Amino acid sequence: MNKHSTFAIWFSTARPKTLPLALASIVVGSALAHWAGAFNGVTTFLALLTTVLLQILSNFANDYGDHLKGSDTAERIGPLRAIQQGAISGEQLKKSLYVVGSLAFLSGVTLIGYSYQTWQDLLVFIGLGVVAIIAAITYTVGKKPYGYLGLGDISVLIFFGFLAVIGTFYLQAHSLPTIILLPAFGCGLLAVTVLNINNLRDINQDKAAGKNTLIVRIGSQNGRIYHLALLALAVLSYLFFAISAFAHWYNFLFLLTLPLLTKHALFVYRHKDPIELRPLLGQMAGLALLTNLLFSLGIVL
Repeated sequence: MNKHSTFAIWFSTARPKTLPLALASIVVGSALAHWAGAFNGVTTFLALLTTVLLQILSNFANDYGDHLKGSDTAERIGPLRAIQQGAISGEQLKKSLYVVGSLAFLSGVTLIGYSYQTWQDLLVFIGLGVVAIIAAITYTVGKKPYGYLGLGDISVLIFFGFLAVIGTFYLQAHSLPTIILLPAFGCGLLAVTVLNINNLRDINQDKAAGKNTLIVRIGSQNGRIYHLALLALAVLSYLFFAISAFAHWYNFLFLLTLPLLTKHALFVYRHKDPIELRPLLGQMAGLALLTNLLFSLGIVL
């Protein structure tokens, strides 16, 4: 196996399409810090690096856990993983968890060491960082992985929304105005919609493998209604923030994605065959990223 093919295998295993969504949380948090007059470029960079490493760790762990439990089979609708194709072994993937986990920890410690102001901040954020690493691994790895218990959605909301957005904001502004809970909630909800498309698409395979995602528990029809609710609440969260913090019409730039989000929502609601949802994972990730970037641009301008 040449170096080029080795890199391509690990690059695909890192699932690069998921990384912009993780970065969007940091962008939103940093845009809010700029809005509050407290933007710090070094903190933003370190937060971006840490978030990328945590997302890659989560993706590696997801593949490894599903491999151990036999959840990803050749019948899955989504793209086959490298471990399914025999391109990398379970042992190699396991070792990668230690490597990426260590890098994420070092990056996180550097971020906190650079940004903290009090010992309380230092201890709290180190604790949150350790929890984030553990959560990234135990989503599908372990005796009772929470991803198999239908807790993935709440985990994504917490880590992609509240922890990433509010944490990034706090490490720059060192304050916590209540109003930033709105965009943190919206950002987290948009991340959940991407997971929801994945779970709607894989409902049959997950059910057969005993992976009781929220969609397996509530059924695909309720899952489609849930998807619409997630999108509506996300837009409303950003809208309420824009109205409350109104300074210029730029604050409402994110509404430019509303027609695209509506079109996407209607497609999800009307098409019940999981195979038809195959292209929508990337589409939803792109829409979530675009919405977050326009929101961020709107409060920075």
